[in-house]
Amino acid sequence: MEQAYENDTGPRTLAIDIGGSGLKAIVLAPDGEVVSDRTRRETPYPCTPPVLLAELSALAVTQPAHDRVSVGFPGAIRNGRVREVPAFSRRGPGLPPDPELVAQWTGFDLQTALAQRFGRPTRVANDADVQGCAVISGHGMELVVTLGTGIGCAVFYDGALLPHMELSHGTFGGTSIEVACGDNERQKIGKDAWRARVLEALDAFEAMVLPDHLYVGGGNAKKLDPDALGPNRTLVPNISGLLGGIALWERTGDGERVPDAVSSA
Repeated sequence: MEQAYENDTGPRTLAIDIGGSGLKAIVLAPDGEVVSDRTRRETPYPCTPPVLLAELSALAVTQPAHDRVSVGFPGAIRNGRVREVPAFSRRGPGLPPDPELVAQWTGFDLQTALAQRFGRPTRVANDADVQGCAVISGHGMELVVTLGTGIGCAVFYDGALLPHMELSHGTFGGTSIEVACGDNERQKIGKDAWRARVLEALDAFEAMVLPDHLYVGGGNAKKLDPDALGPNRTLVPNISGLLGGIALWERTGDGERVPDAVSSA
């Protein structure tokens, strides 16, 4: 239910978090205050661009009025276009990439497509980038790792979001961090073995990035033991993937607003 908020001056943001298992949305006031109940839909498979657009349209109408849209997407996004999408290139979680799905997603201009659907200025970024926008301190080199259907990562320096890199695709134990620490492997090997594997992967991330602080989020972060994380590492709540919807506009500037091709409905 929509909530009245006394300091609600400025644009309201519809924040959408696209996950490999669920699609979530809330509306945020200008200062980041949540002004609606979170709604969720199951992620359908196979998930082609038209299927995802239809699902997000259905999700958006469950939310109150808003002025702009922020979207976190589980794949590499450059200038609003999909560069790579590990989750939706598969016909189901844990399955190998499907060439037809890879071809449909690669290069797809998701930001423009959603802006036209919503009739609002829209910004799309990798989901780990969005979550990181909500949790970092803004000081030094900061690394955000998200644990969900797959593994996401984002890097910030003095509060600035650096160009997205798929660090989780690096070789790890004969496969990749993306596969070895993903949810499908967690279910296969069990909680304890998965926890140990994730801690080893975090060490590998730190060796690559040398961060001053590391944040661990995503839906599976709550399955870790906080006391075992080690120094300069912080668990963050999964809701950050939505709360980053405001900070995404602030940390990436206004240069990527969708132009006048969309109209305010």
